Amino acid sequence: MTRMLVTRPEPDSQTTVSKLAALDIEAVAAPLMVRQTLPVSLPPPAGFQAIVFTSANGIRSLADRGVIDQYLHLPVFAVGDRTARDAEAAGFHRVSSAAGALQDLVNAISLSGVRGPLFHATGKHQSGDLAQALAPFGVMVVTAKLYDMVAEPSLPPEILARLGDDIGAVLLYSRRTAEIFVEVTRELAPERRRRLGLLCLAEQVAEPLLEAGFGRINLADRPDEDAMMALALAFAREQTGP
Repeated sequence: MTRMLVTRPEPDSQTTVSKLAALDIEAVAAPLMVRQTLPVSLPPPAGFQAIVFTSANGIRSLADRGVIDQYLHLPVFAVGDRTARDAEAAGFHRVSSAAGALQDLVNAISLSGVRGPLFHATGKHQSGDLAQALAPFGVMVVTAKLYDMVAEPSLPPEILARLGDDIGAVLLYSRRTAEIFVEVTRELAPERRRRLGLLCLAEQVAEPLLEAGFGRINLADRPDEDAMMALALAFAREQTGP
């Protein structure tokens, strides 16, 4: 089976490598971003009806600050099942998952009857504005940008040299990761770009790759890790035949 490159930040990168190994897919990790917790002021938990996590990194950043215990009594709205599981592992007891992307989360919150205020623990770079999306529903959101995902300036040379050769596919989980990937592969030879399979979590992840001229792009059926594993397995089998 073809080797694959996992680009997501740690610790998620190694988790994905292990899941691919369980599918008999060899993978290497080269995270394109590193999380840095920011020293921002945090709102006190009193008065909030719930806390919202659009990434597990929000949970990790509260834990890094040593303040997560202050918020554990709040109900949680999580964007997806993985984030919901991480919230439960951190000690939150009332956790619901939108099982999708940002718009699914907006729909879930708007239908819940909650009017806020909600505490959105998120990062400096967001794929969408949750507060703006919920404003038409009369839901107030207080946003705190707890962390920054800092881009790596380049891929390790030994990884770049293998792309489109013995590394036949790359897993990409966010639009920003895809944008960084475009930047760090600008010197990749055209024939290698054509051979390389790009496995994307969602359509918005694929957009920067299409604009950059990558053509062998595959989309997961839904925006979660299980769908990405299914996509990776299907791609690997396609390379080796029945």
